Amino acid sequence: MSPRTPGAELPEHPDWLWRTPEPKRSYDVIVVGGGGHGLATAHYLAKNHGITNVAVLEKGWLAGGNMARNTTIIRSNYLWDESAGIYEHALKLWEGLEEELDYPILFSQRGVLNLAHSLQDVRDSVRRVEANRLNGVDAEWLDADQVKEVCPIVNISPDVRYPVLGGTYQPRAGIAKHDHVAWGLARSADAAGIDIIQNCEVTGLDVVGGRVVGVQTTLGPIAAGKVALCSAGHTSVLAAMAGIELPLQSHPLQALVSELLEPVHPTVVMSNAVHVYVSQAHKGELVMGAGIDSYNSYTQRGAFHIIEEQMSAALELFPVFARAHVLRTWGGIVDVSPDASPIVGLTPVDNLYLNCGWGTGGFKATPGVGWVYAHTIAHDTPHPLNAPFSLDRFTTGALVDEHGAAAVAH
Repeated sequence: MSPRTPGAELPEHPDWLWRTPEPKRSYDVIVVGGGGHGLATAHYLAKNHGITNVAVLEKGWLAGGNMARNTTIIRSNYLWDESAGIYEHALKLWEGLEEELDYPILFSQRGVLNLAHSLQDVRDSVRRVEANRLNGVDAEWLDADQVKEVCPIVNISPDVRYPVLGGTYQPRAGIAKHDHVAWGLARSADAAGIDIIQNCEVTGLDVVGGRVVGVQTTLGPIAAGKVALCSAGHTSVLAAMAGIELPLQSHPLQALVSELLEPVHPTVVMSNAVHVYVSQAHKGELVMGAGIDSYNSYTQRGAFHIIEEQMSAALELFPVFARAHVLRTWGGIVDVSPDASPIVGLTPVDNLYLNCGWGTGGFKATPGVGWVYAHTIAHDTPHPLNAPFSLDRFTTGALVDEHGAAAVAH
């Protein structure tokens, strides 16, 4: 008998996987943001803590924000102990998430290569490998020939603009199908009795005596015992409704896909020096990402020169792609904190919680941050994994500075 594929009997169209309820007058917990983090939080509130009187409010359609716009890379090879801890926790959850949700998320552990193009890149990369090993994260340093063995289509010629001197490799890293992740989490939360309410924008937070007591929405007011914000680049706008100023900047982040190709790219390749990262999706299209646009914006599109620079860099690394056609480009809104690390925890307003500041690293953290955020909400205290990412670190100086320690912006 062949092994059963999780979710094989389920319909392909996501509308049949969860209900479309009307909002109740009150909930124990309201999660603002129906993306990956919001859905994962709802899933773990029910699964780990038995909290099911929960509403997930999404101003558009479910997972229509950054969850639908990212390049789906999953890894945990971050430099600092605090970052490695939460991302490695997430990666371990990714490894069992398909069975946990009984839904095919197409998690492919094809490995991630981070290329080094200069002697300083090499020093920093070897340092990160050693730090990863101390934290129990699988990491290897590869020379240029070994990089070529892992990814035969990479150009390691010494006469290119940014020659490949080697790279770090995390074999357990990979990609997943972002839509399937969202649908699986939504299905699980809905089955537990959690209400997923789409086309419901939060327009205000009700704060009485220093405590949040509900939200104002386009569908009317809803009372809440606790309110959890996880709306990526718009979290600072929501927090301002409660009088909280967050140290976040929102930037456009672009990506693109090519036409469908035969399998040619066996892994994920990232290059910080040229700000490009490339993988091949399950259907065959190349998925390429770039660094963030430098200006602040809430528009879900970016500047054309970013795409031009991204393509020129990608073609130097992968000359075989020269005849491929770009099929589609898009942008998302990323929220970047001063130390390029997230903010996950309590706020000065009682029963109001924050999950934001993930920059370009939000997707890979999805199950991990959902797990710790649910713990934080349920117990009104951070889990040890997210305790270092509190809002007050920007006044105490206990920063988790991942600038330059992670590939491509974050």
